[in-house]
Amino acid sequence: MNRVDETQALWLEYRRSRDQSLRNRLILTYAPLVKYVAGRLGSGLPAHVDEADLASYGLLGLIGAIERYDPQRDVKFETYAIARIKGAIIDELRAMDWVPRSVRSRARQIERGMAELEAKLGRAPTDEELAAKLGISEDELDESLGDIARSSIAALDELWTVSGSGGDQIALIDTIEDENAADPQGSLSETELKEAMADAIAALPEREKVVVTLYYYEELTLREIGEVLGVTESRVSQLHTKAVLRLKAHLHSGGVRAAT
Repeated sequence: MNRVDETQALWLEYRRSRDQSLRNRLILTYAPLVKYVAGRLGSGLPAHVDEADLASYGLLGLIGAIERYDPQRDVKFETYAIARIKGAIIDELRAMDWVPRSVRSRARQIERGMAELEAKLGRAPTDEELAAKLGISEDELDESLGDIARSSIAALDELWTVSGSGGDQIALIDTIEDENAADPQGSLSETELKEAMADAIAALPEREKVVVTLYYYEELTLREIGEVLGVTESRVSQLHTKAVLRLKAHLHSGGVRAAT
């Protein structure tokens, strides 16, 4: 019996018996997923956030995924588990409320400014236009984006609610992954949000679109993306932050809101 068959047999036996020793074997089998997700999220967080702590939060998500996963559904466990691991880490970080209020406030101001300018101009505003709208200099805008970037928690993993969906939620990142893959969350009214996200991504300035694609599709690090674009890692971080804020502003204006 090969490794894949062994894992499938392990799943079936665990679902039948709910034996804790089998659950522990599954945890060990999929533990690398926790390290992978913690590493991805940790790369965008301040230095004082310990990756080991992220991994411990993520382990709870992995355990929850194992306990709830149904191997008879046409969904890869890895896809399902990664979403739950990310969610567990982000929930814990949010509970800690470690992002300064001033940074949250400035992010909301920039997001609102982007939304208002996009509605007025019919396109994504330039940095000069956005800075003028906010009443700050472009240097101050860059500094604010840097602060937001250092405090951001994988913004595209945030859960959003689609208006008129009865409260159904979906993570933004799920809307830009392979559309042919099964949805690990089930039927979460994703059609409207996917269409809105596709429109929003298409409207991004070219460099921001490239950053989103390389980071979320190709899974390159910010440093690697900087090498591709010929800019510094901090500049890539700013581009990523602007892209996420633009996407959020676009979705807000379309009746899609962040879950609270």
